[in-house]
Amino acid sequence: MLEQEQYHLVGVAGVGMSALAQAFAAAGRTVSGSDRYYDAGVDLDAIRRLRRAGIDFRPQDGSGVGPHTKALVVSTAIEHDNPDILAANAAGVPILHRAEALAHLVAEKRCIAVTGTSGKSTVTGMIGHVMAELGADPTVVNGAAVLNWVSVGTVGNFRAGNSDWWVIEADESDRSLLKYHPAWAVITNATADHFGLRETLELFERFKRQIGSGLVSTLDEPELLAELRVDSSADARNFEYAGLRFELAMRGRHNAENALLAVVLCERLGFDLKEIRDALSSFKGIHRRLELVGSVNGVTVIDDYAHNPAKIRAAWRAIAGPGRVIGVWRPHGYGPLATMMDDLASAFRDVCREKDLLFVLPVFDAGGTADRSVCAGDLVERILAQGLEGVTAIEPRALSGHVAEKTRPGDTVLLMGARDPGLPALAAEVLRAIGSS
Repeated sequence: MLEQEQYHLVGVAGVGMSALAQAFAAAGRTVSGSDRYYDAGVDLDAIRRLRRAGIDFRPQDGSGVGPHTKALVVSTAIEHDNPDILAANAAGVPILHRAEALAHLVAEKRCIAVTGTSGKSTVTGMIGHVMAELGADPTVVNGAAVLNWVSVGTVGNFRAGNSDWWVIEADESDRSLLKYHPAWAVITNATADHFGLRETLELFERFKRQIGSGLVSTLDEPELLAELRVDSSADARNFEYAGLRFELAMRGRHNAENALLAVVLCERLGFDLKEIRDALSSFKGIHRRLELVGSVNGVTVIDDYAHNPAKIRAAWRAIAGPGRVIGVWRPHGYGPLATMMDDLASAFRDVCREKDLLFVLPVFDAGGTADRSVCAGDLVERILAQGLEGVTAIEPRALSGHVAEKTRPGDTVLLMGARDPGLPALAAEVLRAIGSS
């Protein structure tokens, strides 16, 4: 099926779908896509880059499905009554899940799949970068952009290689990782997020039975992290392994742990450890993973993808220093907010110091049939009930001005959240407001 000619991707500007669109195009397929942000005239950076890369955008009204469309590719987030899906059903066009389509592309390749509750995009990017630097020339399909690979005409979450090595991020949130049967795999960690912990662990156990050659997993090898020696500074940019000192551009112990997993995987593939260290030192980082937006008037603004309790703790602790942390967090869905409400309140209680501030934005509403019976205000009330002060629910349009009024030299503003493509622009807006205050 995938050897035929034209493929239409729904929601193509999403990080996972945009990487897949580029992979199809690099494999010689004709690719078009639709996206509701494109229809709404929202000038997303990803849309501009995809169009420069040759991806043809169509209205999300079913017109992208034509007589030459061989398959429609969708993600789990796409509703069943989406016009493109209705058009495909009416025309008898096969509908493939994103993971199923990628699984076809990697079926005859030496595939390395990286999964886990947290850190998988970073580990995928690190492995892909190291292997590229050491001449293995892999194709990489990632869930976030590698800063080394971002350019005017590229999103940065895909790298086209000429070998039979593929490095991919495998998503556990919708169980689509079970579509893959990789030669090698990494499981970064397991915590309750989209599912309870028991169900998450059972999912990873099923995945492990599909791996061919080898696995690096903190679940099976807890000693890897137990023996990790990380610099004790707040930045924690350096660590030691096997007698060698590794230096990272990314801060935080969690990124040192991510790097160690990438190093161990590459070492087990047969690469020289000193060459791995040297290659890793040039890895610039991942988009929206403690990414520096800028500094102005003595205030630093950082953008991060943190959306669950473990990631929030890791991001906050990585940047907490002598000055205050002014946190801004957007829940990425009603279901996750309801499921993690108590754990989220506990996470913010753990990391917020008396001097710190926290602003909670409304839930990002992606549409569909979500149960909207919870809201960001419920979380704020839960946090305040635990004795924390300085916690406020706020609308996005009021955020930048309010944060600018509150900041003072030495503060760090940390914006966190997933799914909402407008968060990077909001972070830039906050920086501008601080500079104008």
